[in-house]
Amino acid sequence: MAIAENKTVGRRTPPPFLRGLITAAKTVGSVAITMLGLMFVTFLIGRVMPVDPVLAVVGERASKEIYQATYEAMGLDKPLLVQFAYYLWDVLHGDFGMSLLNARPVSEDIKRVFPATLELATLGTLIGVLLGVPLGVTAAVRRGTWIDQIARFVALIGYSMPIFWLGLIGLLIFYGILGWVGGPGRLGIFYEDLVPVRTGMILVDSAIDGNWSVFRNAFSHIILPASILGYYSMAYISRMTRSFMLEQLSAEYITTARVKGLPERTVIWRHAFGNIKVQLITVIALSYANLLEGAVLTETIFSWPGIGSYITTALLSADMAAVLGGTIVVGLIFVLINIFSDLLYKFFDPRAK
Repeated sequence: MAIAENKTVGRRTPPPFLRGLITAAKTVGSVAITMLGLMFVTFLIGRVMPVDPVLAVVGERASKEIYQATYEAMGLDKPLLVQFAYYLWDVLHGDFGMSLLNARPVSEDIKRVFPATLELATLGTLIGVLLGVPLGVTAAVRRGTWIDQIARFVALIGYSMPIFWLGLIGLLIFYGILGWVGGPGRLGIFYEDLVPVRTGMILVDSAIDGNWSVFRNAFSHIILPASILGYYSMAYISRMTRSFMLEQLSAEYITTARVKGLPERTVIWRHAFGNIKVQLITVIALSYANLLEGAVLTETIFSWPGIGSYITTALLSADMAAVLGGTIVVGLIFVLINIFSDLLYKFFDPRAK
């Protein structure tokens, strides 16, 4: 026993700098393994799909000689692992291949369409957080009252209702009947190309340029699809916030705080809510990532030229280079958001360090 204790005492804790390097190396390794697995699975699915990429290039009337030459030029005559190794090498150099639809590099197409999805998902998440967090807190504080029942019903509808149905109903009512919002697309036809492209997000670019007429038109087009996504996000965030708050409000320290005579606002927002901030970070991060990768139906309904509709169009056209490139980018964004949420843990909760 004494020898074991001496060994334990003799161990030295690595310095903070070395611990940081070890943590960073583990994070990078985890991301690399995750992305490698994602790329391999996506690549494999693209190869086993019942779609001939050669016919998508040469057409169905091409001769056998042209078909065979194209087949070999695309590297499809090589073993699957060799094809994946070539594809992985190109991806590491930023080359996702050429799109069959427009004969442009897929990387350029992604740079063009991703800001539209980023703008839509960001605004939808902001709406979800600004409405969902207060709604969840209020429902927990007023548990069992009519306010709680309404909040739970609203969240249930938003969480279970098909998002494409909400989009169609929203277009019919707010655009077709009332005319309160702009129609499908990001801008009206008379407002296109009036501001220089800096970030690819029209609201940001028009605000930087000071062109408020374009800003208002862009806002009228984005507010409905963003609200649909925000409603979906709000339903999830409010339900989780209510659950977290109910757990904290039943804790002994909350009873002690109330016995001490602390104001109810302080008890709720400083003590109870302060202890669920770390949990909410995960919920909000996951909600944001889900909106970035799951806005396909919304973008399709509202003709929103984002990465979701880009991948859908590419898939229907057997443009596998575009499908693979878009899927990898979405997967990378999902991983990065999770890493960012882990960093926020340490900021809000020093115990996580």
